[in-house]
Amino acid sequence: MSGHGAAIPMNAWKGGPLSGTAEVPGDKSISHRALILGALSIGETRVTGLLEGQDVLDTAKAMQAFGAGVERLGEGSWRVHGVGVGGFAEPDRVIDCGNSGTGVRLIMGAMATTAITAG
Repeated sequence: MSGHGAAIPMNAWKGGPLSGTAEVPGDKSISHRALILGALSIGETRVTGLLEGQDVLDTAKAMQAFGAGVERLGEGSWRVHGVGVGGFAEPDRVIDCGNSGTGVRLIMGAMATTAITAG
C-alpha cells in the first residue's frame, strides 16, 4: 500500500500540432534522433549542426530507404521530408547500419510504428 494517499485522477486532452525551433548541442546520438524524428514527422524538418559520421550517414540512408526525403544542403545542414508516424514504406533492400548500435536500436523503435503486412 502506498504511503502517498489516494490516487488523484488525471485527464489529458488532444492539443494542436507542434512547431518551432529546438537548439541542442550536436552529438551523434542527437544527430541520429534528429533524422529519425524528422522522418516520422509530417512536413519538413531542417537540421543544422548534424554530425556527419558514417553511422549518422547510414541512418540518413535508412530514412531514405523507408520513404522519407533526406537531403544534404551543406556541411551539417540537412532537410528531411517526413512521412509521418506509421508512414514508413518497406525498403527495397536490407538496411545496413554499419557499426552503429545506436542507429539500429533507434531505427527498430521507429519501425515499430509501421504496420507489417504479409506479402
